[in-house]
Amino acid sequence: MKKLLIGAALGALLLPASVAVAQVGGEDHGHGCIDESCSIYELFQTPPDGGTVLGYQGTEAPSYGTWGFNLDGRDTSVRPGESFMRYANGAALDRLQIPSDRTSYGSFNLLRELSDNRVKVMIDALVARTDLVPGSDEQKIADAYRAYMDEDRIEALDAQPLQPYLAAIRAANTHEAMAVYMGQTQGRVGASIFGTGITTDQKAPTRYVVSTGQAGLGLPNRDYYLADRWAEKKALYRAYVERMLTMVGWEDPAASADAILAFENRIAEAHWTPEQNRNRDETYNEYTIAQLAAEAPGFPWQAYYTAVGVGDVPRLIVRQDTAMPTIAAIFADTPVATLQAWEAFHTTDQAAPRLSRRFSDAQWEFRSRDLQGQPMQRPRDKRGISFAEGMLGEAVGRQYVAEYFPAASKAQMEELVANLRIALSNRINTYDWMGDATKAAAQEKLAKFTVKIGYPNKWRDYSALEIRPDDLFGNGERAGLFRWNYQLNRLNQPVDKDEWGMTPQTVNAYYNSTNNEIVFPAAILQPPFFDPDADPAVNYGGIGGVIGHEIGHGFDDQGSKSDGDGVLRSWWTAEDRANFDALTARLGEQYGQFEPLPGFRVRPALTMGENIGDAAGNAVGLEAYHLSLNGQPAPILDGTTGDQRFFYGWAQVWQSKYRDDALRQQIDTDSHSPAEFRVIGPVRNVDAWYDAFDVQPGDRYYLAPADRVRIW
Repeated sequence: MKKLLIGAALGALLLPASVAVAQVGGEDHGHGCIDESCSIYELFQTPPDGGTVLGYQGTEAPSYGTWGFNLDGRDTSVRPGESFMRYANGAALDRLQIPSDRTSYGSFNLLRELSDNRVKVMIDALVARTDLVPGSDEQKIADAYRAYMDEDRIEALDAQPLQPYLAAIRAANTHEAMAVYMGQTQGRVGASIFGTGITTDQKAPTRYVVSTGQAGLGLPNRDYYLADRWAEKKALYRAYVERMLTMVGWEDPAASADAILAFENRIAEAHWTPEQNRNRDETYNEYTIAQLAAEAPGFPWQAYYTAVGVGDVPRLIVRQDTAMPTIAAIFADTPVATLQAWEAFHTTDQAAPRLSRRFSDAQWEFRSRDLQGQPMQRPRDKRGISFAEGMLGEAVGRQYVAEYFPAASKAQMEELVANLRIALSNRINTYDWMGDATKAAAQEKLAKFTVKIGYPNKWRDYSALEIRPDDLFGNGERAGLFRWNYQLNRLNQPVDKDEWGMTPQTVNAYYNSTNNEIVFPAAILQPPFFDPDADPAVNYGGIGGVIGHEIGHGFDDQGSKSDGDGVLRSWWTAEDRANFDALTARLGEQYGQFEPLPGFRVRPALTMGENIGDAAGNAVGLEAYHLSLNGQPAPILDGTTGDQRFFYGWAQVWQSKYRDDALRQQIDTDSHSPAEFRVIGPVRNVDAWYDAFDVQPGDRYYLAPADRVRIW
């Protein structure tokens, strides 16, 4: 359960939370690189036993051909207009298997494994050293990993680390005491029915502000409680709650589980939908603590915020303001014994990965196997790498950059970004749906974009974080409190514009509206996204599409509500905004027809921002590629045109498979469309795609020219 809100400012690039590689951490398959000369291809060599290589059958490893795309990975028996994913990636997808410890697999995962393999080599080397300086970042990384791998001690402790928490929960025997306890869980295991965090103020982005919103659910979102199609998962959750309470010796676990489910079901009914939560106009509501207490009585707000550490703030932002009175009333109406059992369960659930095997296995069985269909748990060493990275991500990243990120990659990225800027600027001037005043404001915003590539200019200081080689549970608690104190200490400081929201070893990218910035970590600047030796068309389709996607977030249905200085305000004329909304509605109608699994259609209002980003990535990326040719014709390579190679580059980065349960969860909870529709959704709206692949009326995804949506 999330207690720390990130807010609505970040538009992450590509990876859905339910099936994607995490921002920090990852998995290792036993391969490794020693120095910078080790390429992605060398990592994917056949293992000695001739078995599966990173999810691919037999002895075949992924290949990007001689110019960045392997034509042998296509399925040319399928017309491009029938399924461009199959046409471009079909043979490669047929060879691709989802490893047993994954819920999805594809291009992102492969590149993430390269990053993880490198981190594994780095951490193994640190663990082997005897000359590390006590208290140094290197020593802390090694000790964090050692603590996670000390299974004998972890098994001996079993549930012992939880006992002080469970005792404190039992002692909180009034409603106010429970609210105080919820506030005290900030930065450590435990839960609250409201999520509170420190974010950049969207209407005054030079300062930080306290933000509060709905929370309290143990399932992915409200739909899992209220929609009949999730009834089976809800029943499995109820059994999991009882199982965890039984394991910690909680009183009457069966009855407590029933009460917890009923409590969370009531909260779910009050929650805003995922679509509502995207609306930045509706989720920015200024309150004082006294005003919130007056409008949402039943919850001791002042006592809660004091326990959180922000009880003296003059103002805060309430996201789902209309949900607060109902959730507060539910809290007041719920017996303290139920609140205590609820807190005991969520504390145990969150702590499980740092407890003995019976706890960690139980959590994996429900959250990964039952919810997302993952057959096997990741090996412990992979989880240990994730854990160390999660606590000391930038310390790991600093070493990663020093060893694996060439300066030449940053220089070439800067050139690509420059061309994408020019391309979008040119396109803005041609739009007939936008008036001159709005065009000028859009150009101003584009000119003010900040670009961050590779790694931050300054690194996080971890000197105040204590890590012990024999205290896994305590390490996690101290790291959580370290992060929360870092947030608290920012409240009266100016916004740090140099801060990054991802580590350099992360395979992802993002747009931050309050900073009006696009950010590309080092680890994504590698094949298949970016290869300095690949044909430029493939790079423009890959990383160029990613750049365009992130720039597009600044002009999507929500990002376009902030100006070039990151201020949430309307900089559009009413007529131009109405024209924009009409275009996005037409795009939503297209995506609403996509049905990845029976009964599970793409939710266009939930995915709109990412869909607009993808559309921008294609349209602007292709124009930037054409600009890069400087008026010269694109070469023909292996019978392919430049435009064809551009679209192949885009399709290649979405080469992936999902387990059905993971895909269902993504559709109902995540703002990203499934990979197949991130391929076809944008390209069918680009005229050049039709010409490049002879897509004709009668093809499944053919759109008449008048029906093609051209936004950015």
